[in-house]
Amino acid sequence: MRITLAQAASQLGDVEANLARAKEIVRQAGRERSDLVVFPELFVTGYALGRVDEDVAMGADDPRLTGLNAHALRTDVLMGLYEDGLGVHSYNSAAYYDASGLVHSHRKLYLPTYDVFEERKHFSPGQTMRAFDTRHGRMATLICNDAWQPQLAFLAVQDGARVLLMPTNSSQSRFPERYDSQTYWRDITVFYARMFQCYVVFCNRVGDEGEHLRFWGGSHVVDPWGEIVCSLPDDEEAIVTADINLANVRKRRREVPLVREARLGLLAREASRLAEEGGDA
Repeated sequence: MRITLAQAASQLGDVEANLARAKEIVRQAGRERSDLVVFPELFVTGYALGRVDEDVAMGADDPRLTGLNAHALRTDVLMGLYEDGLGVHSYNSAAYYDASGLVHSHRKLYLPTYDVFEERKHFSPGQTMRAFDTRHGRMATLICNDAWQPQLAFLAVQDGARVLLMPTNSSQSRFPERYDSQTYWRDITVFYARMFQCYVVFCNRVGDEGEHLRFWGGSHVVDPWGEIVCSLPDDEEAIVTADINLANVRKRRREVPLVREARLGLLAREASRLAEEGGDA
């Protein structure tokens, strides 16, 4: 399988310009016979939506999105968008498309409200964590801060995911003494790949939005042994295609069977007990 990482900048609030850029990238990936293009979180709109006056939300089944690969039908697309949900809700979502249209939309579950991030002001949290089938194999999506919650990666793998897709808008912290974003992310992706014995595809954006948001790139792919398959540069646009072999997931899980015996009944009982004792339900 060939995966293209679209480490590119968005124009804040300019949906049409971002969609035009996305079409250009998908066409390029199609010429390289890529099977999947992964775009960063909220690529369609940009991140700092509190600075955007217009309503830039759209449905995940919007024809402008389902038609992104109209000129490269064998190339699937994972696109980050501001999803208009039913009723009063809207979501930070990443939707997967193939030649038939929308396959799956993941709505970000853990919305950060620290440092420069204020997502809970603009989005509702999603309510489900599901892996989904593609023509290449079963995958799951964790949007940025979702990946900082290890239980979600565990659930995705137990639901059959062999690839964890991580579209991200990671900005350098105003308080680097608290945490180094690049180091944290590299540690997270390598840990998940090794412990859950799957491929991890981390796609971060680049560019600035305002005074405090500087997105640093550093996109990469990790294999089930925790080895880096490809790594993109920091702080500059790059469109890179990498080859992976999903048969390696089964091979590694047979060599060291870490994920086979999860004891889900035990975990469900203990999680229910903790919730009943006052934990977050």
